[in-house]
Amino acid sequence: MVRIIRNADLIRVPWKNGGGTTAELAAFPKDSSFESFGWRISMADVASDGPFSIFQGIDRTLIVVEGDGIELDVEGIAYPLDEASPKLSFSGDDITTGRLLSGPIRDLNVMTRRGRFRHRTRFVESGVALLSEDTSVAFIVALDGSFDVTLDSTIHSLGVLDTLMLEATQELILLSGTGRAILVEIAHDDPESLNRESPASS
Repeated sequence: MVRIIRNADLIRVPWKNGGGTTAELAAFPKDSSFESFGWRISMADVASDGPFSIFQGIDRTLIVVEGDGIELDVEGIAYPLDEASPKLSFSGDDITTGRLLSGPIRDLNVMTRRGRFRHRTRFVESGVALLSEDTSVAFIVALDGSFDVTLDSTIHSLGVLDTLMLEATQELILLSGTGRAILVEIAHDDPESLNRESPASS
């Protein structure tokens, strides 16, 4: 299964504290709540400084995709996220606050429920990519410009911040573009759950 999620089609809703907006790209199970999701991919617009919500039992990665950056204070330790170092992985259990470095930002959030799923993120450029053997579902998010992803001789064209969702494959993925993209891989944390859950079909 392959699906393109267009940035222009995302429905952005306000945060509870009014500090920004968020848009869900995909989640498993489908239509799950913050308390019940196994994994969740979202895009957030951060307009002001403030605290992050606590997500008990969740591992998360935040990647700045637009704007000058943000400094995250995680349990009293400051981590500046900017163009040179735009991502941070941390526990959703930790008390975290954000301080914008210079104006609003947009970030990509990847969250997986500990003990059920885990995730990896990396930046990719034009060339080829291969998913890890344990990957069950993956996402490719175009960052700097148009990005073409070729799977089984079919070209999928992405604009800036468009996302391609694809199920596990051991075939080489051909990437073509002038900028970078983010590759997100989600795997089962419990091998026995492979026969019980199928995220890519949700």
